[in-house]
Amino acid sequence: MYGNYFGLNDLPFSIAPDPRYLYLSQQHREALAHLQYGLSCPGGFVLLTGEVGTGKTTVCRCLLEQVPEQTDLAFILNPKCTAQELLAAICQELNIAVPEQANLKQLTDAINHHLLDTHAQGRHAVLIIDEAQNLSTEVLEQIRLLTNLETNTHKLLQIILLGQPELADKLKLPELRQLSQRITARYHLSPLTFAEMQAYIAHRLSVAGIEASLFHPNSLRRLYRLTRGIPRLINVICDRALLGAYVQRLPRVDLATMNRAATEVLGKPAARPNRWPWALAACLLALVIGAALSGWQRWLPAPGIAQLSQAAPVEEEPQAPPAEIAAEAAPAALAAAPPPEAPAVPPPAAEPPAASPGPLVQEFWHWPAGLGTDVSQVMAYRHLFTLWGLDYDPNEHPVVCRFARLHQLDCAFQDASLTTLRRQNHPAVFRLEHPEGGAVYATLTRIEGEQAEVMLGGQVRSLPLAELEAHWPGSYVLLWQPPPQYQAPLYPGSRGEAVTWLERHLASWQGRAPRRQLLRYDELLAGDIRAFQRSKGLAEDGIFGPQTGIYFSASLLEGLPRLSGPQEEPRVLHP
Repeated sequence: MYGNYFGLNDLPFSIAPDPRYLYLSQQHREALAHLQYGLSCPGGFVLLTGEVGTGKTTVCRCLLEQVPEQTDLAFILNPKCTAQELLAAICQELNIAVPEQANLKQLTDAINHHLLDTHAQGRHAVLIIDEAQNLSTEVLEQIRLLTNLETNTHKLLQIILLGQPELADKLKLPELRQLSQRITARYHLSPLTFAEMQAYIAHRLSVAGIEASLFHPNSLRRLYRLTRGIPRLINVICDRALLGAYVQRLPRVDLATMNRAATEVLGKPAARPNRWPWALAACLLALVIGAALSGWQRWLPAPGIAQLSQAAPVEEEPQAPPAEIAAEAAPAALAAAPPPEAPAVPPPAAEPPAASPGPLVQEFWHWPAGLGTDVSQVMAYRHLFTLWGLDYDPNEHPVVCRFARLHQLDCAFQDASLTTLRRQNHPAVFRLEHPEGGAVYATLTRIEGEQAEVMLGGQVRSLPLAELEAHWPGSYVLLWQPPPQYQAPLYPGSRGEAVTWLERHLASWQGRAPRRQLLRYDELLAGDIRAFQRSKGLAEDGIFGPQTGIYFSASLLEGLPRLSGPQEEPRVLHP
């Protein structure tokens, strides 16, 4: 009802898990990093806990978008079951055929055989259990036994447990100590801070189509005291508050409207007892005691500093952040897409290469004096944007990825091999470690046969591909072109111009006429996406996310820079 009144494209505070509204705070990013680390470890458990509504499932959904291509996932949403029922659910998720009335041993044997077969094919299985605090001790012990499925060198199953804080308490029980000892990464997700809540609200309003704040600062402070930063409660109360502002024809939510909305959502506070008689009695008693002690005061020892510190009142109510923090949080949220922002010039982390270097190409490894990481990093990104037809000025736009999004491009931070980058087929910025010490950033611009062309320090240099591969850092940053109005991964049910854009390019790729003005991501379109993913060796999930988008950009769009293949003049992109 209030959407048209405030000029919104849709309702920004729906509790439906719409990926367009995904907002990752610093905590959520750290939690995601812990999950990603856990996935990279061979076997064991990963534990993510948090209060109801803090975003555990949101982080997990984000993780699912980024799992490696060779991963088989089993996602259990309702684990309140017996050990036998849980194993049967795992078999169903992994498409394992078992007898209808299979017992625990048959189910375990079937899972073991399946995991051995998939391991031989180079695949890895991951089991994710949400609401794991509902698991009984017996079921948790059965899950632990699944991690005993292994070869001589590898665990065959990685397990991620998501749950409320009671799960962490349950794992402290003596009978579960073996499971607790196998947890390789754990993280507790706390509620949002006040500044994060402001950025969260601004982000959701921005995605819904409005850049202005619809909440008075006093109402936001009240909202934080009411919700303590729990996103689900923030959504519900903000939705009701905007409805209240619409009914009253207010330009934004004021404090009174926020209080009424909170009462409707959380229920009326309990009636407070009449405390006046007790307060009056306490005051009279204090006066009597004060008078009695006044004559003795000079004999009482003065309190020490430590005593004064302990007696000082504790600040309980959240304070408004300093102006500079609030000013920084809001623009970041308005401009942010779900992935984390790059720093002023994003440094892809790199470890010194483990591979032994091949014969050095002396001309390539002779770097200009004074060319350090800072200078070379700026030069590398400027050249990357030049390949895309853009003039990048780091003084005007210190955040690289934000500048990219201003021009309908997106950044992709990749931890992958040079072989993967060649398949992705877009130029990239990477960090290059010198065998004798020192490092610079360079731009891989072209690959011709067995030669790589690299822009380093403003000079185009060439070296054998094998030499570059021997010193490849394992991480890089590239640009790709997403669909118009792209905010988050597209999946069946998504709507908008991006869906029409996808259909048009897929029709051209398949050599057919596009379906007339397709506006909804349907199963036919998902099938076409799966066909494209299959052609590129990607996971066939039918979802158009960043990984699929990178290959889509390099393969089907014209006028974009590529590492190999026909080279076209770069299009001039405008904001």
